[in-house]
Amino acid sequence: MAAKEKLEAVLNVALRVPSIMLLDVLYRWDVSSFFQQIQRSSLSNNPLFQYKYLALNMHYVGYILSVVLLTLPRQHLVQLYLYFLTALLLYAGHQISRDYVRSELEFAYEGPMYLEPLSMNRFTTALIGQLVVCTLCSCVMKTKQIWLFSAHMLPLLARLCLVPLETIVIINKFAMIFTGLEVLYFLGSNLLVPYNLAKSAYRELVQVVEVYGLLALGMSLWNQLVVPVLFMVFWLVLFALQIYSYFSTRDQPASRERLLFLFLTSIAECCSTPYSLLGLVFTVSFVALGVLTLCKFYLQGYRAFMNDPAMNRGMTEGVTLLILAVQTGLIELQVVHRAFLLSIILFIVVASILQSMLEIADPIVLALGASRDKSLWKHFRAVSLCLFLLIFPAYMAYMICQFFHMDFWLLIIISSSILTSLQVLGTLFIYVLFMVEEFRKEPVENMDDVIYYVNGTYRLLEFLVALCVVAYGVSETIFGEWTVMGSMIIFIHSYYNVWLRAQLGWKSFLLRRDAVNKIKSLPLATKEQLEKHNDICAICYQDMKSAVITPCSHFFHAGCLKKWLYVQETCPLCHCHLKNSSQLPGLGTEPVPQPHARAEQNVALQEGTEPPAQECPRGTGMQDGSRDNNECTASRSDSQEGTCEPKECPSCAKDGAVEVSPEEKQQE
Repeated sequence: MAAKEKLEAVLNVALRVPSIMLLDVLYRWDVSSFFQQIQRSSLSNNPLFQYKYLALNMHYVGYILSVVLLTLPRQHLVQLYLYFLTALLLYAGHQISRDYVRSELEFAYEGPMYLEPLSMNRFTTALIGQLVVCTLCSCVMKTKQIWLFSAHMLPLLARLCLVPLETIVIINKFAMIFTGLEVLYFLGSNLLVPYNLAKSAYRELVQVVEVYGLLALGMSLWNQLVVPVLFMVFWLVLFALQIYSYFSTRDQPASRERLLFLFLTSIAECCSTPYSLLGLVFTVSFVALGVLTLCKFYLQGYRAFMNDPAMNRGMTEGVTLLILAVQTGLIELQVVHRAFLLSIILFIVVASILQSMLEIADPIVLALGASRDKSLWKHFRAVSLCLFLLIFPAYMAYMICQFFHMDFWLLIIISSSILTSLQVLGTLFIYVLFMVEEFRKEPVENMDDVIYYVNGTYRLLEFLVALCVVAYGVSETIFGEWTVMGSMIIFIHSYYNVWLRAQLGWKSFLLRRDAVNKIKSLPLATKEQLEKHNDICAICYQDMKSAVITPCSHFFHAGCLKKWLYVQETCPLCHCHLKNSSQLPGLGTEPVPQPHARAEQNVALQEGTEPPAQECPRGTGMQDGSRDNNECTASRSDSQEGTCEPKECPSCAKDGAVEVSPEEKQQE
């Protein structure tokens, strides 16, 4: 069943490729020049070519047929190709019959065939060919009426009956006319089939649009036609034909420089129409997808497909190529200029692929450095890929500066390559810090600050480079040639790479500044308080040699709490909102005691009434079992000096955080 589905998928793509090739040929076809060539040739007297509008009608009919072939359902498309194959077989059968009659007229032998070996050989060869054609036609049309396809065997039967050669010629013409009448009858009987198909297709389209909308219709057609794969196969066929035509006309092997030029010119020849340009765009997208998939597979092995089966689809590179091709008018240039411009565009695409590879590798490398995985092969793969992403972009930028004159697009390539190398350098530096921390078996002081400064430096350089690129592009637009597409690209680049990055950097700086101020406002724990607390940091699970105390009397490392405050401004344990000490005049390091709360509860129990709801000693719940907005999660040391009464405060009993003094226990 799976093999059948794969075969249907292959047929769904392969049978639609000729329709796109026909569209491409029709786009290249210049009707005016074709009509002028016809007028200068011997076909000028032919009534079919005496009027230009006939050629135009043929042009439009070709477009309609191509669109119909492209959008037909797979079952009808297969049936149409089978009909076309049957017509070709019938034509081949009549060609065999005509060649046999012609050879018999040349030898002019009218006697029995078994007396002449050459005549017998010609008859046997023609008979075998006709039988094969009839059998194939009956198999393709799925019918047992083989006589419908055997009209071209009449000349052979006449020769077998010793009919004169002049009569055999007439019989051959009759067989051709009879076959033509059969074809016309078949076409006439199926004349309304295209109309019925169009009517049913229109009805289905209207229903889909009314129920789901135009977007759903477009997505359905996109998936059914498999547009990306279809255009990629079409472009690869064009490229293969271009390469074959070159080598079939060359006898001597080409040099390496000649092969590079051949590669670029072949690609340039295969993107001279909108259809071939779309094919190149989808081909580049699939190539980028393959490279990024190999990158992730190299880093993670088969786990890359289990964790992320969708992978990176590589559409960014394809869209980049399409935008640059449209903005520069690629398909309107001559082949040599197109090849030169295409080389620059491909450099930009390669830079984008390298950046995408870095986006895949960066979190994996940092996670590997922060983990306790000691597999040398995993570390080698991660570091080797980072070294490649460090060296290759820098080398590419150097080669561009050596061989090309600087302009706006080359500046984008160079800036992107340099930024990629710088970001890889920062990633390797952080990876080394993580590994040093792992070998030291203890946290490195101010590790978070170092990582922030490394990332901040890279972001600042990235922002400055993007600002320089925008300034250069604006100056070229003002003092050079102004285009709408170029202005749009500069505007989009300014918004996404300058304005949004500036906002993101400023927001990160403000969050970090606020977190630092909050940490400075919290009191530091003394040595006696740490000994009395005798617990680990609830964030990093490490021993505390120094700590800060929150307003809710919880102890944390200052660095750990600062990283937590980057995300939210609440206590990690009880979720109380943390404020600066200036906003908390009664801030203390111990919880506020409530001595009369338990006495009031005991009186209420003796009177048989509902005890009043009192605040939990931790300030996180009510002693009648109700919960406040905050959650009580005390540390282990809070229950070391007393016993816990879980029945009186379910909120705190869950965490084991309510202390009961000996006097209160005796009173109860």
